[in-house]
Parts: sequence; C-alpha cells; structure tokens
Amino acid sequence: MTDPQCHVESTVRVPSWREAMCFWIKLGCISFGGPAGQIAIMHKELVQQKRWISETQFTHALNFCMILPGPEAQQLATYLGWRMHGLKGGMFAGVWFFLPSALLLFALSWLAMIGTQWSWLQAIFFGLQAAVVALIAEALLRMGKKVLHRWMLRGIAASSFLVSCTADVSFMVILIAATIIGFWRAPHWSNASSQDTVQPSTPVSLGRLFRITLSGLILWVTPLLALAFDSGWDGLMIRMALFFTKAAWVTFGGAYAVLPYVSQQAVEHYAWLSHEQMMTGLALAETTPGPLIMVLQFVGFVAGWQQPAPFSPLIAGSLGAAVTTWYTFLPSFLMIFATAPYLERWTSHPKLRAVMQAIAAAVIGVMAHLFIVLTQHSWLPAPERGVDAVSWSAFAISIGAFFLLKKTRCGAVSIILLSALAGCLLGQ
Repeated sequence: MTDPQCHVESTVRVPSWREAMCFWIKLGCISFGGPAGQIAIMHKELVQQKRWISETQFTHALNFCMILPGPEAQQLATYLGWRMHGLKGGMFAGVWFFLPSALLLFALSWLAMIGTQWSWLQAIFFGLQAAVVALIAEALLRMGKKVLHRWMLRGIAASSFLVSCTADVSFMVILIAATIIGFWRAPHWSNASSQDTVQPSTPVSLGRLFRITLSGLILWVTPLLALAFDSGWDGLMIRMALFFTKAAWVTFGGAYAVLPYVSQQAVEHYAWLSHEQMMTGLALAETTPGPLIMVLQFVGFVAGWQQPAPFSPLIAGSLGAAVTTWYTFLPSFLMIFATAPYLERWTSHPKLRAVMQAIAAAVIGVMAHLFIVLTQHSWLPAPERGVDAVSWSAFAISIGAFFLLKKTRCGAVSIILLSALAGCLLGQ
C-alpha cells in the first residue's frame, strides 16, 4: 500500500517566481499572531494547500531555524524562499516578511514621540504598557511549560533569575554559563549519539561559505564606515550598530528572549529610552504584522529622536530605525544563506540541542526578572511615592488582559486594542 505521506512528498512542485512573490508579499501583510501564528500560516499555505514544500522539508527547516539566534519565523521564510528560488528567493521572502511591519511601526513610533503632550495618547499608552505585563506573563508560562521539563533546566532558570536580581551580572555571562552547562550535561539529556546525525542534502562548499561570509562582512562594515565618517567612532549610530549586531547573535528563543538583554543595555546602561517606552514599543510591535523583534526598530527610533544632534529629531530617529533594522536582520540572512547546506546535520546534533535547551532555560530566568521590573514600572509609575502609589487601573488592565489571553481565543492584537481602549476609559 502506498504511504500517503510519500504521495504528498512526490507531488511537491516548485512555484513560478511570480507566484512566490505574490505569496511572500501577502504573508508580510497578514502575518499577525507572533511566530506561532506566522509559522502556522506558512505550513498551511506552503505545505498543505499549495504543496510547494514537503512536510519533511518544512519540519527540518523549522527545527533548523529554532536553534539559530534571531527571529525564527523570518528565518524560516528566508530559508523556504531560498529552497524554492535560491538567493533571490530567500532575499525577497526574508525582506518582505518584515518590510510592511517596519513601515507601519515607523509611523507609529513617530506618532508616539510627537504625542507626548497629548493626554488621550498617553492614556492609550498607559493601557498598552499594562497589557505588556500580561503578554510577558503569558509568554513566561508558555515557555516555561515547554522548556523546563528537567530538574537541571529548572535549576538553570532559577539560578539565572537569582543572579539577575541580586548581582550586576551581564546577560552575556549568563548565556555563556548556560552554554557550558548544556554542553556538559548533553550526554545525560539525550539518548542520541553523534552517529545519529545525517548527511546534508545540499553539497557543502567551502568556497560558497567563504563568499557568503565575505559578502556579509562587507555589508556589515560599509555602513559602519559611513556612520563613523559622519559622526566619529563614538557616535550614537555607531554604538547602536555594534549593540544591535551583538543582540542579533544572542536572541535565542525569539523576541521575548531578547527583551532582557535590550532592557539591560539600552534602558539601564545606555539610557537610550525608559522602561515605559520599551513597553510601549513592545505593544506597538505586537499590533503590526511581521516578527515581534521589530520592537528593536522602535528602540533605535526613540534613541535617535531623543539624542538627535547634529540632525533634527525626525532625521535622527529615521536613521536610528534604519541602522537598528539593518544590523538586526543582516545576521539572520547571513546565517541562513551560509549554513543552509548543514540543515539536517545540525538539527539532529544532540549536544547542540542540549545547549539550546540550557540557553532557553537561562533566558526564562532573566525574563522573570524583567517581568518584575516592568510590572513595577507599570503598576508603580511613581515608586518614590511609596506603596500607596499603586496604579489600580493598570493592575486591573493587566489582570483582565491576562485572563483573556488564558481563557479565551483572543489574540495578542485584540488584547492590546482592548487594553488601549481600557486605558482611554480609565486614564492615569
């Protein structure tokens, strides 16, 4: 009897370039719902309905993107575009995945900065910030249930939480420690051996790897030199370019996982924006299609707007948004194009999987600390006034949003819009 799965695999067809372009443009405009929703849309359209990608190819690609730093849904789109039409397909799919979101978020960022004196807009942002508390709480519970299935992983999460709360330890140090623990415990976490890996389906070429790496290095250095020529090596744009390049390489676990690092550096170390502005940016990014990591573009826009010299605030904000977006996504494209031939080999490597589990556990611990910090800034907007300054309106919006997330089918966008309405009604 013929295996139905084999039949599906055999009917896969490569679409025309025009067909693929139309799909990727449509996906960029409708990809709400975070990475889970975006991945579900790609699976339904590309595997089940259009049959441009087989189930096996999709599963391998998803597993591959999950172990890479960066936005997994955007990287998955880039890989699938590359799989169907090579380099131009990957570039088109990857860019269009976040381009509509980038344009919309740019407009929202500008509105957020010019409306600081508008009471009605501040009331909306008040509701948005309270909703972010609920979103992070729900993400913590969801990630914890998925990741913390071993006592050692729970210990890593608890340790990273305690270290984040009680000591001034860099997020990078915590990740390095988790990596060492994951590598050390790998034989105990997996029954697989290194012999279980499979050979890559695409021939590995060192020449190809060198060319892609060199191209990526040129694309990274050239804007950096232009920025340095304009404002010097100690200018704001140079610091943002270096910071967001580093952030792109440590964002294991999606956008929520990068928030602790960005908050620690951009908010507390560099003082580019406040915790309240960070929460507003996250809420705005949730309301746009595309990857949630677009919140980093908001950070770049606000940093440029608030430190504009020698430009006007709008020009500096625009440049900051462009620099942030470029250096956030450039590593993602480089990783996909350079490592795609290694797909099957890497996704089945037990030690690499163990390291990723340990890193994910550490991220959850640091996220828990960030949750406490952001909750304080939402519910205690003026902590110097003491416990009596608790904002019961923000508390009510957060609890209501969390209830809707857990007990109803409302998505994040609906929750944020309802919270914004509640902010208008309740005010500050």
